[in-house]
Amino acid sequence: MRVWASWSTAEIPRAFVPAIPAGKRSCSCGWIWKGKRMGLFRPYREEDYEAVCSFLIELNRSDKKHINWNWARFEWMMEHPEFDKSTIGSIGLWWEQEKVVGAAIYDMYFGEAFCAVLPEHEAMYSDVMDYALLELKDDAGLGIALCDENQSEIDAAEAAGFTPDEQCETILRLGLDKLRRAVLPEGYGFVELDPAERPEDFQWLLWQGFDHGTDYEEFKRNDPIIPRRRPHLNKRLSLTAVTPDGELAAYCCVWYRTDTDYAYVEPVCTVPAHRGKGIAAVLLSEALTRAKALGAREAYVISDLLFYEKLGFEEAQHYTFYRKLSG
Repeated sequence: MRVWASWSTAEIPRAFVPAIPAGKRSCSCGWIWKGKRMGLFRPYREEDYEAVCSFLIELNRSDKKHINWNWARFEWMMEHPEFDKSTIGSIGLWWEQEKVVGAAIYDMYFGEAFCAVLPEHEAMYSDVMDYALLELKDDAGLGIALCDENQSEIDAAEAAGFTPDEQCETILRLGLDKLRRAVLPEGYGFVELDPAERPEDFQWLLWQGFDHGTDYEEFKRNDPIIPRRRPHLNKRLSLTAVTPDGELAAYCCVWYRTDTDYAYVEPVCTVPAHRGKGIAAVLLSEALTRAKALGAREAYVISDLLFYEKLGFEEAQHYTFYRKLSG
């Protein structure tokens, strides 16, 4: 697998050699990519970040079949410590003028990927998937999560040799008109937390909250402190519960942009010593109440936990992983 570091056609896999129309030798923003349908292609660059976010927003505007991959999931992933940035140039983007109309994005690292095109470019989907299979697979092959209601993508995957397996994703939804308010247990309070301003506090909280242990020295040895700046984070929606002595007990972040109608929940966790008190539920309720005040009408989370169902979330979409093995 090759990370494209230059704009030479020699760097493109042979299956994707550009088809230059007669009389036209090049294009100012990339190559005309030869597939089943022509599309303007070039690999991801750092300055494409906002264009990808806009693509994901547009993709989920008319329906929510791709809501498992929304702009907030992309933003969270891009600064996740497990995300392999060394291969970021392998993300494939298809363009119409300055607008992304198709994308193939690996999920954290090679081996699983997200493939999508805007509805008016549906005929190009199989090309995007073929690219992902060529460039984003690992030694075992490639897996993609497809909405059970998205028959056209399922048909394309099966035609390319993908078969379903037992892995799946569930998207839960909550209409914010049904939001239940709650209060923190006595002695706890809300504190807004910007991970870029307090990276050590943030990472230590998540280290404990996601059960990596409570040994601070082990945390320091294994989790380098890196300020992670996520450009669309709203600090008022990034909440912790704090004890009277200043200990951070739980964390919840909700993502919302005013050019969408939904909020996205990622992540939610509680330090083991403070579990069983309903703190995370109160944090989530407060963050969603704030998102609703900004204009959100519904909220989504990738989860099948009973925790969310007790708060009123219901299944909105189910995704089955389809895989094609190497060899």
